[in-house]
Amino acid sequence: MDILALLAFDDTGWGDEMLMGMVITLLVSVSAMAIGLVFSVFATMSKLSNNVFSRVLGNTYTTVVRGIPELLVIYLFFFGFNNALMAAAKSLFNYHEYFEFPVFLTAAIAVGIISGAYSTEVIRGSFLAVPKGQIEAAKSVGMSKFQIFHRILVPQVMRYALPGLGNVWQLTLKDTALISVMAIAEIMRTAQIAAGNTKEPFVFYIFAAILYLTLTTVSTHALNSAENWANKGVRRA
Repeated sequence: MDILALLAFDDTGWGDEMLMGMVITLLVSVSAMAIGLVFSVFATMSKLSNNVFSRVLGNTYTTVVRGIPELLVIYLFFFGFNNALMAAAKSLFNYHEYFEFPVFLTAAIAVGIISGAYSTEVIRGSFLAVPKGQIEAAKSVGMSKFQIFHRILVPQVMRYALPGLGNVWQLTLKDTALISVMAIAEIMRTAQIAAGNTKEPFVFYIFAAILYLTLTTVSTHALNSAENWANKGVRRA
């Protein structure tokens, strides 16, 4: 079959389905990154805490998630999360009916758990990179803890963390290929379905690669622009 016909935007081609898969990939990635940042903020606070239990909890999260295959994390969450919710509903509310958590949100949380573990290390390292002398100087002029946090720590931590978070974003974007096991019609799942229906796997997997490269290339340019903006006025050594 002609390649243009296979990728046509009509009832016989798969071009529109593949682009919709690209949109879903982007939506899952953005949602997962946002969820991961929430996880990472709390995990960073735990790892920097003076409380031993809190530090152990934060270290356990990052060590476990980064130490096992990402596909395994997704499998464990996908098959275990819904069962855990049903067990909680049964024990707390005596609810015995079957229900299923929205698969899109399940996928976003699963990928978010992974990205959050890597983001935690990025943010923790960025927090420790802020010179202690600046904190001491802020205290000496009478700045409150809140003022120190949002005037000194946050701007510098975000500037230090931006390159690393950019790498985590690229990782998250590509990790969405793993949620094809959840039957979500993102790029990889759509390519698998199209390849199975047309018996032309090479065409659709090449097109999937082009779509992923498009997303990562655009992301790279956007992240570089963000880094340049964040570093305006910073004196270079």
